[in-house]
Amino acid sequence: MGTRDFEAALPDLHMLTVIAETRSLTQTARRLGVAKSSVSIRLKDLERTIGVPLVRRTTRSITLTAAGQQLVEETRASLVHIEGGIARVKDLAAAPRGLVRVTAPVALGRQHIAPALPQLLERYPDLRLELDLSDRFVNLTQEGFDLAVRHANRVPESHVATLLCETRSLLLASPRYLARRGVPEHPGELTRHDCLLYLRDGGAPSWSFERSVRRGRAAERVSVPVRGPLRANNSEVLREAAAAGMGVGLLPDFTAWSGAASRELVPVLPQWRPVGFFGERLQAIRPWSPRTPRAVQCVIDHLRETLAQGFSAPP
Repeated sequence: MGTRDFEAALPDLHMLTVIAETRSLTQTARRLGVAKSSVSIRLKDLERTIGVPLVRRTTRSITLTAAGQQLVEETRASLVHIEGGIARVKDLAAAPRGLVRVTAPVALGRQHIAPALPQLLERYPDLRLELDLSDRFVNLTQEGFDLAVRHANRVPESHVATLLCETRSLLLASPRYLARRGVPEHPGELTRHDCLLYLRDGGAPSWSFERSVRRGRAAERVSVPVRGPLRANNSEVLREAAAAGMGVGLLPDFTAWSGAASRELVPVLPQWRPVGFFGERLQAIRPWSPRTPRAVQCVIDHLRETLAQGFSAPP
């Protein structure tokens, strides 16, 4: 193959990798934004240039021949590298633009992410955002999200996580409730209290606590079954209920110290640390790809700057 033939074949080699993924000329044409007839013509031209059949066609599908599969395997990495290089060079000169779809928990999104968006969009006027607030775990790839902000200590190998900030869980109640029902001195006493529960699938709800023990001894850990008058899948609802004196709430710190109701709450069992219920890190999670799109990276960087200080109690 001469230099001219090689240069002409580059776009068609990329097309062949798409055919290998989709196994469909129709889907390939749709992904490349061209007519199906154009894909067929370019495929025949590529086979003529290479000199061997690259695909087998049937009435229902298209598969690669051994030669076609070998060609895809030997050129895919180079094509990905070329694509990434072009994108990186374009990023040097261009401001981030385009749509970024983000999903985040309802409470965190309302209290901390949404207020940070005006500054982000003012800084990058060609950027567009869609913010989906949901406490369910979504499949980013299947549902078309570019980014998820979640409590997570581990992420699947098919995803990439960026730490936004550390976070912790807090056990809180109103002074009115504690005056009426008593102040627990040990986690085991919570079995006699009204507990406000975050709604999750699974068995009987329980809370776990850990207390450091001096003189080098291992930490003491206790798990307590809990029950109460209210369960909800939104931490803001539980915070308001705790402030109203309905019971003891286990809350993530980003909810616990937001809103006027937070001033009506005091720590319970401060010498014990709640563990294992909410994660201890807020992560920006994206599906793995060879490069991070500039627009997505700008969103991640802005959220990291916004949340860097973590969450603390009101003065």
